[in-house]
Amino acid sequence: MENEARFVMGVETKKMANSIATASGDFGDRMRSWPERIKTFYNDVRTEMKKVTSPSLKEVQATTTVVIITVFLFASYFWLVDLAISNSLERMLHYFSRH
Repeated sequence: MENEARFVMGVETKKMANSIATASGDFGDRMRSWPERIKTFYNDVRTEMKKVTSPSLKEVQATTTVVIITVFLFASYFWLVDLAISNSLERMLHYFSRH
């Protein structure tokens, strides 16, 4: 599987190098190579999209649960930090206003 991936990457890299090499000429050459580069780009996108898999319902539920718990933990942490800072500032202001 890894060798196959390397081969595909090698082929895709060569295609990209060829399209860049043809595009590095003068303006006319770049305009003539434009349709081929677009075609190559869409073929590459199609190839990559075939590799994409959607997560299962169980995976989505698990990651959503982790995100919700993390949000509440961070919210609690920042609430405590805010409470501590505001109380200490209030005490400092109260102390210095007396003296």
